[in-house]
Amino acid sequence: MNTTAYTLGKQIIEALQKKKAVHVEVLDVHELTSLTDLFIIAVASNVRQTQAMADEVEELLAESGQYPIHKEGYQTATWILLDYGQVIVHILEEENAQFYGLSRLWKDAKSIEL
Repeated sequence: MNTTAYTLGKQIIEALQKKKAVHVEVLDVHELTSLTDLFIIAVASNVRQTQAMADEVEELLAESGQYPIHKEGYQTATWILLDYGQVIVHILEEENAQFYGLSRLWKDAKSIEL
């Protein structure tokens, strides 16, 4: 994994923790897919919190001139995806996080601490 992804990941985690994420997991997927280096999976207790977490990530990164390449799910807010190229952020409401089990789907990825 490159240092740019690592630095970006740390900034994203800071923003998610600031909005009291229930759970945050970082998966190193660079050896499993060419899409990205890191998946950050964050769990929120409700849909308002998912939006607040997404807003915080976007605002913090915009301060340093970084904007998502793609953004999905903000209106329904049960699963928000923010694609920053080397890092893809999944923000899920608790029930959806359990249902979809992204960590299980990407079980071959290394879970890392940033």
